[in-house]
Amino acid sequence: MSTETDAPDPRFSGLPGRPGKIVAVHLSYASRADQRGRRPADPSYFFKPSSSVAASGASIERPAGTELLAFEGEIALVIGTPARRVALADAWSHVAWVTAANDFGLYDLRANDKGSNVRSKGGDGFTPIGPTLLEAQAIDPTALRLRTWVNGALVQDDTTGGLIFPLAQFVADLSQHFTLEPGDVILTGTPAGSSVVGPGDVVEVEVDVPGGPASGRLVTTVVEGPDAAFDASLGSLPAVDDVQRAEAWGSQAAVPPQPAGLDPALRAKLERTPVAGLSQQLRKRGLNNVTIDGVRALTHGSKIVGTAKTLRFVPNREDLFASHGGGYNAQKRAFDAVGEGEVIVIEARGEAGSGTLGDVLAIRAHARRAAGIVTDGGVRDAAAVASVGIPVFAGGAHPAVLGRKHVPWDLDVTIGCGGTTVQPGDIIVGDGDGVVVIPPGFAEEVADAALAQEDEDAWIAARVAEGHPVDGLFPMNAEWRAKYEEARR
Repeated sequence: MSTETDAPDPRFSGLPGRPGKIVAVHLSYASRADQRGRRPADPSYFFKPSSSVAASGASIERPAGTELLAFEGEIALVIGTPARRVALADAWSHVAWVTAANDFGLYDLRANDKGSNVRSKGGDGFTPIGPTLLEAQAIDPTALRLRTWVNGALVQDDTTGGLIFPLAQFVADLSQHFTLEPGDVILTGTPAGSSVVGPGDVVEVEVDVPGGPASGRLVTTVVEGPDAAFDASLGSLPAVDDVQRAEAWGSQAAVPPQPAGLDPALRAKLERTPVAGLSQQLRKRGLNNVTIDGVRALTHGSKIVGTAKTLRFVPNREDLFASHGGGYNAQKRAFDAVGEGEVIVIEARGEAGSGTLGDVLAIRAHARRAAGIVTDGGVRDAAAVASVGIPVFAGGAHPAVLGRKHVPWDLDVTIGCGGTTVQPGDIIVGDGDGVVVIPPGFAEEVADAALAQEDEDAWIAARVAEGHPVDGLFPMNAEWRAKYEEARR
């Protein structure tokens, strides 16, 4: 008697069954190694969960708020007989089948996994395999070809002749450490040509012997994932920088130009949204540690909206100040390089016992059309800085020069300012209540929700002004909610 649970799982239709292990090779093709600027002396590996397997024709979700979903066409080896401490000469005999695979990775999560790739490559649907298994013992493993197409254009074309290590070596090497069991899969690395794809793109991978058998095309369509995909209270959020962009796209030259500053429509929303409302909406989404504490506007009524350009100071040490504090140091480079619509955010460790900028640098930032400056340290020549006309939020005023407490160290790196982490490109919004940091992927959603809440709060305030008690009105019960919805209509 069959039951619904007896039906085969369609995810594994390109395999003999659900694999017990999926082992992937980090770097294996000479073309990819040359692209990365490093060639490994030995293979290195990471694991992927079997829950990440998908069949040909399935879709893959790019989580909302992320940008760097990259494909990697690969040859997959499927183990047929147990392999434990096998010699290189015998290793290929333990491979039963060969097929196509796509080792998708989300580079937005890659930096925090430090090579393990647990989250960046372990997502559901991130390992399409299939569609047809080729008999490994009928194939010369040195004569295989791997090709990948994106939207019909050929983007990867290499052979196993381009491997740094022969396919059999992966089997022999891994078998030194644990038993490879029937059904286990080895993903053997990708050649040059791997790059970024987005919603609507169709990626196809095929493995074949030219003029001989072929796996057929493994087809995957990229779709946009649901909103609120990650909870900051549980783990690190997606983040990108120039290094991750270059590696995801294949090279720095391949990275498309990044948009300058904020989208004007989003900027307009944020300019009319109070920081308190943004903070509330971020908290609802699990982001509690996004306020830059201890800073206040030098000029009453200042509003600041822009993307972060970061500058980091370290505690003063005389020898380090001698090597890094003078000349064209990181502080001066940051103020010379800040772009229109950017906010210079300075990590001064909350040390306000000396200035972190003065009027000359404020003038320079204003001339560069920067959106503002935020520092959890002090400001020198505070009255003059305030008169420049650029919004400045600081930990206070102090007459001492920079070198009393700080060494300008580096720029365009992840920093800590006022107790919160700030990455280059994060969205900074400040007003009389303080300064908040918004991850770019959340900005539109948070701004819309905060503005909607502002409208609701204004309506409630008007009812209270008419004499209604707050009980049942703030927050609204069902009766008041119905009245509010009717008023909106």
